[in-house]
Amino acid sequence: MNDIRLMNRAADNIRILAASMVEKAKSGHPGGAMGGADFVNVLYSEFLIFDPKNPKWEGRDRFFLDPGHMSTMLYAVLSFCGKFTMDELAQFRQWGSPTPGHPELDVMRGIENTSGPLGQGHTMAVGAAIAAKFLKARLGEQMNQTIYAYISDGGIQEEISQGAGRIAGTLGLDNLIMFYDANNVQLSTTVEEVTCEDVAMKYEAWGWKVITINGNDANEIRRALNEAKAETARPTLIIGNTIMGKGAMAEDQSSYENKVSTHGQPLTAAGACMKATIANLGGDPENPFTIFPDVAEMYANRAKELEAIVAERYAAKAEWAKAHPEMAAKMTKWFSGEAPAIDWAAIEQKPNQATRAASATVLGVLASQVENMICASADLSNSDKTDGFLKKTHALTKGDFSGAFFQAGVSELTMASICLGMCLHGGVIAACGTFFVFSDYMKPVVRMAALMEQPLKFIWSHDAFRVGEDGPTHEPVEQEVQIRLMEKLKNHKGHNSMLVLRPADVMETSVAWKMAMENTTTPTGLILSRQNITDLPAQESRYQEALQAEKGAYIVEEDANADITLLASGSEVATLVEGAALLRKDGIRVRIVSVPSEGLFRSQSKAYQEAVIPSGSKIFGLTAGLPVTLQGLAGDHGKVWGLESFGFSAPYKVLDEKLGFTGENVYTQVKQYLGK
Repeated sequence: MNDIRLMNRAADNIRILAASMVEKAKSGHPGGAMGGADFVNVLYSEFLIFDPKNPKWEGRDRFFLDPGHMSTMLYAVLSFCGKFTMDELAQFRQWGSPTPGHPELDVMRGIENTSGPLGQGHTMAVGAAIAAKFLKARLGEQMNQTIYAYISDGGIQEEISQGAGRIAGTLGLDNLIMFYDANNVQLSTTVEEVTCEDVAMKYEAWGWKVITINGNDANEIRRALNEAKAETARPTLIIGNTIMGKGAMAEDQSSYENKVSTHGQPLTAAGACMKATIANLGGDPENPFTIFPDVAEMYANRAKELEAIVAERYAAKAEWAKAHPEMAAKMTKWFSGEAPAIDWAAIEQKPNQATRAASATVLGVLASQVENMICASADLSNSDKTDGFLKKTHALTKGDFSGAFFQAGVSELTMASICLGMCLHGGVIAACGTFFVFSDYMKPVVRMAALMEQPLKFIWSHDAFRVGEDGPTHEPVEQEVQIRLMEKLKNHKGHNSMLVLRPADVMETSVAWKMAMENTTTPTGLILSRQNITDLPAQESRYQEALQAEKGAYIVEEDANADITLLASGSEVATLVEGAALLRKDGIRVRIVSVPSEGLFRSQSKAYQEAVIPSGSKIFGLTAGLPVTLQGLAGDHGKVWGLESFGFSAPYKVLDEKLGFTGENVYTQVKQYLGK
């Protein structure tokens, strides 16, 4: 334990740096960072176990920041750990700087998650805690780490916190410690103006241990963290009552603390005085970007402590690896992130099934062969057919993480964010399922997974209006075109930010899962049918021919000198095959193209794209979504038959007839288009 005077001085150093970063950038959120400085200082100087020389060490503790607007607090304390220079802090929010306005995933610099959308950061921490428990059940004490999270009033208010709190309590995640920065001030109001709930009682009702402290008192923070570390059955919430803008001063030397105005703008813009504030905190107003010598020494001593702690852990790991070489090899492989080896061609699919059923078959194989995979469902496993996975394992439960299925309950957003946290922890392959229409609830997580380049697998069944009797509330019409926009959006490496696949039959579903598992750099979305689909024709091996889906689009069959190219994805490809048979009777030559992923197809060579969909050719597209879904491929002179309204309640075969999704209507539309 460090001297309390020195601990307070280090926290004040964080406050100076946080306020100065925002002031220099003329943009940011100083108040919360100044209030939270004491907690992060205690955490990083005395509790968090990590290896400064090997930031990706699997057994490290992890810190997940939820309120990303408090990035200056994190950058400041990480600068004490040697992760950022003063020059880099001074470039806060500037072009090309490693200190953006909200922290972005960078494990080498000590940042475990991108944060900004409130509520998601601590929910990812829940996922990391589940992943750690899951891996500990398989690898033992090598995964005996603590997951720390930091949440603010805004994160507590975001609805996702309800799901995160419920699930963490239900699963008894005693390896999760969350600090709640309760400063009673948010961006435009005080907290009591928008809520009167008793946060402590709420978390206690969910099964959490709750400790309430003065969040600006280092001794109380220490006591709470030690008490939380000793807890063996529950996650812990430490409610730290803190002071917004702690240490801020007005020009007349009066306190400028605890004001709404300091939340989201530089202190001077809020009416405070920077010189008076820095002087009050023991710094030099003329040289604010400084680490105090005694603070630097304190953190240097902590680095030496960590070196000794980590050396002991590595020695134990070496002994463990010697005694358990197979387990050690698994650990190395799992944390490498490489795709598991699966004999995809050997997966036996029943013919003419719904692609959700084909997915279930694949999931059964994955559950048996991929030991580090977790599959989740939002209370729909027997309908989205993730039960194909569940039938080969059992659910994760409090005290038993030997299973591999995560029953999330009705909480698509929470489930997805938790699974994203599993990916961030590492060592785990995560997939989550629900109905495609409910992807609307998951879009914030889809975006964060794409931004962080995490290989989370989204399983979306009931892909179109053919949900039928459930009616328009359950029929995804506009969802496909929405999610496919992520294939057009590039990540910061210049690649498509997501892979979206809508397979056309059972074998294409096997290939789609192959592509999803082998995609280790971006999220993947699998869009699957509720109803049975007739298998596509094959010249020899349907599986081998379906492997062409790995290029995003391919020719299923074609006549010489085709008069028209017919395009579709999913179940509509089989409908094109039916229509093509009728067209051929009239002497019309056709090429049928399956397009499971336009984004991937657009990434192929121009020569390949031209070979599959020749420019200048007549093109007809069929989609159960909005016509714009295929308009980019059909072009201005092509024709697309799609659904331009919400769906209807009726048996799906009736809807096919009424809405024109039949071979007969394909025949009629193509004849009209060709003027024949």
